[in-house]
Amino acid sequence: MPLINPYLDIPVFDDFAKVLDPSIYRELPDDWWVGTSDIVGSTKAVEAGRYKEVNMVGASVIAAATNAIGHSDFPFIFGGDGAAIACPPDKVPAVRDALAATAIWASEELGFDLRVALVRIDEIRKSGHNVRVARFLASKKLAYAVFSGRGISWAEEQMKQGHNLITPAPSGTQPDLTGLSCRWSPIRAEDGCKILSLIMLPRDDRARFDRCATALFGILEQDRRDSNPVPESGPDFRIGWQSLRLEALATQGTEGSKLRAWCKALFVSCVALFLFKTGRNLGDFDPVHYREQTKLNTDFRRFGDGIWLTVNCTAPQTEQIETLLSDAENNGDIWFGIKQQDEALMTCIVPDIATDSHLHFLDGADGGYTAAASICKAKMKKLPAQPAHAELAST
Repeated sequence: MPLINPYLDIPVFDDFAKVLDPSIYRELPDDWWVGTSDIVGSTKAVEAGRYKEVNMVGASVIAAATNAIGHSDFPFIFGGDGAAIACPPDKVPAVRDALAATAIWASEELGFDLRVALVRIDEIRKSGHNVRVARFLASKKLAYAVFSGRGISWAEEQMKQGHNLITPAPSGTQPDLTGLSCRWSPIRAEDGCKILSLIMLPRDDRARFDRCATALFGILEQDRRDSNPVPESGPDFRIGWQSLRLEALATQGTEGSKLRAWCKALFVSCVALFLFKTGRNLGDFDPVHYREQTKLNTDFRRFGDGIWLTVNCTAPQTEQIETLLSDAENNGDIWFGIKQQDEALMTCIVPDIATDSHLHFLDGADGGYTAAASICKAKMKKLPAQPAHAELAST
């Protein structure tokens, strides 16, 4: 008998503002597990200009886990310097090995201390938290997870305190990061605009958080595309040394050697550049359609026990947002952090270029979520006491 995936039984929704509606969420089973990860010292790495590498490692956790599971029909969320996933019990051994392999790969190839952990959902519920999931329909072929219940945040905080950690795999172990890439050019803010990386978390009154979030969505909707930074026709393609290097490092395990990985990354990028510049099809691959689909399949909006946005905003929009959030924070309704940048970066998981289910993670190109999280965390530390449900999901 085939195993039933309860995640796929959750109805999808396509109005992002409904992330505030508790009725759209469903509880994952007690025997499922939550995997968490983050880079120790990511703020310093970002300050040193390594934000593209930080994003690549954060996305590598999702790539490794979904390849271990066998497909991407399980919930996950990208947090810039890490990620969280949920998986059924029969996949836990494979996911554990994948996370352990990713940790040693991040250390040996990029010098990052990547923490990874796994905890059962029934343990999360014993703590008084929950893992509730909904499915946001970004496009006709792709839905991605949003989380509520504060269980993901609690699991990440436990990991940072040294609980439920997974020991990195033996030296030289390579994760399967098939599909992970970062070939798109940085996405520049439109004229007169800035790219905002924004994190907004609830405090002790969820209704007040929801009112602030609704007002925030209204400001973003002043733009006809909800302030999506990706151009209407999709992002531009370029061949960059750093992108090639990161892709080669990610694929050397499956390609068998660094040289073969470098050669393949360069060859594929050259072919892709030709196709995107000329607009010619190659078999089932239509570069014009792919770029348009990339715009739709970009997670510039996400919800994981709070709001996480990478958006293109005009100066008046930015002023409205900062006034709204500052007033709400001063009233004790929320915590927030904002980082303004001129560009956004895209990191991609593409299992098959011929289908429309590819997913693209967006973050600011000058610190992004890591910087916004640091701002938010600093504010939270100044308070003498914090509500237990407001842990920061990624720092």
